[in-house]
Amino acid sequence: MYNELVTSQDQALCHLYFHCSLKDGKLATEETDNLADRFVALGMQKRMNFKDEMNAYRSYKNDIIDEHLYLEYLIQLINPTNELALYSYCVELTVSDELMDIAEESLVRKIALILNIDEEQQHLIQKLMVERKVVETEKII
Repeated sequence: MYNELVTSQDQALCHLYFHCSLKDGKLATEETDNLADRFVALGMQKRMNFKDEMNAYRSYKNDIIDEHLYLEYLIQLINPTNELALYSYCVELTVSDELMDIAEESLVRKIALILNIDEEQQHLIQKLMVERKVVETEKII
């Protein structure tokens, strides 16, 4: 079903970000702000209606049978040239609520695998995103 609703690069990126933010089943205010910031930074708010995309995502989210195939589909549509940047944004969205549960850890591992990011790079990016989150919340470096 998602392959009928997500057909462009912008939609794929949008739905990937939704998936990362909603993997834990919750969308905190801070996560919504992070999503909005990401979309504005990429200028996507001019090309897409995010409320419609969120509704589309929610319409098929529970029907995703094979998450790996779903992620491959989205990443293939995105066709990233900066794989580490895409991965770091995904990690940032999963830790934006200050927690990374087992399902979110599994998700970012799958994304890294699809993007061919090795374990050392994964660990470094995850550590960086967690430390940045600590600096933001505790206001200390």
